[in-house]
Amino acid sequence: MNDVITIGDAMIAFNPSKTGPMKFVPSFTKNIGGAELNVAIGCARLGLEAGWISRLGDDEFGKYIRNFARGEGIDTSQVDFEKGHPTSLNFKEIMEDGSVRTFYYREKSPTATMKPDELSEEYFKQAKILHITGIFPGVAEQNLELTRKAIELAKQYGLTVSFDPNIRLKLWSKEEISEVSISFLPDVDILLAGVEEMEVIFGESDQEKIIEACAPYDIEHIVLKQGENGAVGYHNNQLVDAEAVLPTNVVDTVGAGDGFDAGYLYGYLNGWSLERSLNFANTIGSMVIGVVGDNEGLPYLEDVQMKLGEIERIER
Repeated sequence: MNDVITIGDAMIAFNPSKTGPMKFVPSFTKNIGGAELNVAIGCARLGLEAGWISRLGDDEFGKYIRNFARGEGIDTSQVDFEKGHPTSLNFKEIMEDGSVRTFYYREKSPTATMKPDELSEEYFKQAKILHITGIFPGVAEQNLELTRKAIELAKQYGLTVSFDPNIRLKLWSKEEISEVSISFLPDVDILLAGVEEMEVIFGESDQEKIIEACAPYDIEHIVLKQGENGAVGYHNNQLVDAEAVLPTNVVDTVGAGDGFDAGYLYGYLNGWSLERSLNFANTIGSMVIGVVGDNEGLPYLEDVQMKLGEIERIER
């Protein structure tokens, strides 16, 4: 049984060989990106059983991504190759302060070939959490219907639904994002969102007003990610403000939110308190931004435990 399954588009992420404006970067290195796959990788490295539903181009990049996912221990039984739809790409621009701009090339995403009736009910029966994001529905028009079907199956078979809006304004408008995100909320059990994202969705940036706006949807866990200001969690009428964990160094902020999500889901599955789950997730986020790449910085469980001072690693 998979602890966490997710559905989404993966990409070859080309990371620049040096910082600065992309037009002056002479070369790039080939890596792998995609928020949903990143969460699956993060969960797997923490020791959870993770599965990923997707389509990849029937090309060398697609084969590379699937082999990489397999190597991370992710169940790729629901990943197929599609001819005529090249594997999605993105190029990153990283500035000296670690800020990032991303340039997408995913107009003919292989995931656009997926159909709702192709989702395996048996696969959903054998899982505990479905993690979705607001990226996948924005990649291709058909993906919205597919996401709704995934949510329907999750609720039918008693899965917990985790949702990270993960807003990408290069994919669709604020109005579309708000409408679709709000339509998901009645079925969401765990909301993992940035405060700025909730401002797009609800027009509110105050944490108490955001929680109040979420009240009609009866969301069990509301988590507001605030980057360098930590995170706020709301569960069972309890509000916890967790301080940020200071990173050793900031070199690439991409993937920090995905690592946070994986950490929080780990705490949820282990029945941890809200405070402990938030601290664990914040710790992972701080570790991710110290490494260049979308998922290269996602830590293994013992790395997080060592960072938290729970275990001691003997180096020699």
